[in-house]
Amino acid sequence: MQMGLLSLGDHLADPLTGERVSQREKIRDMIELGVRTEEMGLDAFWVGEHHFNDYIVSSPQLVLAAVAERTSRIRLGTGVTLLPNHDPVRIAEDFATLDIVSEGRVDLGVGRGIFSYIFEAFGQRYDDARPQYVENLELLLRLWREDAVTWTGNFRSPLTNVRPEPRPLQVPHPPIWIGGGISPESVDLAADLGLPLILPSVFAPTDFFVPVVDRYRERFAAAGHDSADMCVGGVNHCFVGTSSTAARELWLPRYRHYWEWVTGLIASQGLIEGRPRFDIEELERGPAIFGSAEEVAERIGNVKEKLGLDLHLAYMDLGGLPPSLVADSVDAYASEVAPKVRN
Repeated sequence: MQMGLLSLGDHLADPLTGERVSQREKIRDMIELGVRTEEMGLDAFWVGEHHFNDYIVSSPQLVLAAVAERTSRIRLGTGVTLLPNHDPVRIAEDFATLDIVSEGRVDLGVGRGIFSYIFEAFGQRYDDARPQYVENLELLLRLWREDAVTWTGNFRSPLTNVRPEPRPLQVPHPPIWIGGGISPESVDLAADLGLPLILPSVFAPTDFFVPVVDRYRERFAAAGHDSADMCVGGVNHCFVGTSSTAARELWLPRYRHYWEWVTGLIASQGLIEGRPRFDIEELERGPAIFGSAEEVAERIGNVKEKLGLDLHLAYMDLGGLPPSLVADSVDAYASEVAPKVRN
C-alpha cells in the first residue's frame, strides 16, 4: 500500500490562539508540506479543489506544479478535480503539462462535486452535474487516448479533429481516479471504465465502505478489465502525537473547529439536516485516526485490511493546526507509522 498526504487548503484560524495566517502563507505552507512528503519518504501528495469558501485552493494543478519542481519521486494527485466545472479539453492540456513538469508523476482524481452554488457561479445547472461529469470524463479519456478527436456532446461545442498538446508523458495518460463511494453511480462508473476508485472515507465509518469496495471489485472483474488496473484508495483525518494524551490535547480542539466548520458548510447547502453533533467516539469509528504512532498504525492497518487499500492518504493540516505541529505529525507518520502498515 502506498501512503501519502492530502491537503484541502482550509484557511481557518487556530482556535487556541485565534491566529489566522494569510492566504499566501497557507498556500506556501501547503507547498512545503508537499516537499516534506518526499523528504520523509512517503509516496504521494494530493491537493483538493474548491471554490468560493474557506477552502482556498481553486487550482490544485498550480500548487502541484510548484511541488513538482522541488521533488523528484512522489506521486502528485488531485483530490479531486471537479470535472463537471471544467472544459475537458483544458483539463487534458493542463494535466499533460503537469505530467511533463513532474516527469510523469501525476494522478488525476476526479469527482462530480456536491455544492450547487459552484455550478451557479460558473453559469451551469446543478441538475446537469451527473450527466456532465460522465460526458466530460468520457471526452477526456478520448482526448488522451486518441490521436485526434471528432466529437459531439450536450455540454460543450463540438470538436473536429482536435488533438490537445502537449501529450502526457505517462502512456496512454496519467491514472484517473474516480472519487466515489457514497453514490453507487460513481462506483459503477469507475468499474465499468476500468479506472481506480478513491473513496470519500472521511464521510462515513469504515464499515460503510466494505460493500462499496466489494461492488467495485466484482463489477470491475465482470467488465473484463485487467486486474492490475483495479486500485482502491482511502482518506482519513489524521494526527500522530508523542502519546495518545498529547494527540488529544493538540489535535482535538483544531479537529472540532474544522469539523464544525465543514459540517456547517455542508448543512448550509441542504446536503444534511442540521449540523451533526461533534461525537469523537463516533468519528473514531470512521474518519478520525489520531493518537500515538502505535495507535495510528493499528487503526490504519485495520482500514487497509477491511478495504484492501492500495493507497492511503492522511489529511493532517486542518483546522488551523500550526505548520510546526503538522510537520511533527508528518515526521512521526512517515518514520513510525508507514513502515508498519505500508506493505
